[in-house]
Amino acid sequence: MRPTGTKSIASNRRARHDFAITDSIECGIALQGSEVKSLREAKVQIADAFARIENGEAWVYGIHISPYSHAVGVGAHDPDRARKLLLHKGELEKLASRVALERVSLVPLSLYFVDGRAKLELGIGKGRKQEDRRQAMKERDAKKEMDRALGRAAKGMI
Repeated sequence: MRPTGTKSIASNRRARHDFAITDSIECGIALQGSEVKSLREAKVQIADAFARIENGEAWVYGIHISPYSHAVGVGAHDPDRARKLLLHKGELEKLASRVALERVSLVPLSLYFVDGRAKLELGIGKGRKQEDRRQAMKERDAKKEMDRALGRAAKGMI
């Protein structure tokens, strides 16, 4: 029986801090058998990962999938190899034009299983400068404080 539902494997929380993510897209990822087994054990790091479009294909670099403990020799995989992203031709062309025209980056946000298939959420956004990061943190803190005040007011604590 095939597993159903969504199971999160890894997320790149730093990406939302370092980049102003405007859009995201779900894409498949081409993996070897031992890589899938390592993903099921959640032995993956995507913090330093990035994606590029080269020769009409999307590739992700910097994802470290630890070797599966029971795969040795021929069955083992290279933990830091480039992996192909699986997208429809139209999606790929749209992404390529956005990257070329708008000067945006493709950043992996999370890796998860959907009905037993590994998927990668790819964020599209611009890199933030240090002062932009500080401003975003101030806005986020102000929003939290406002929500707290509204919650207290709704409970009649003010």
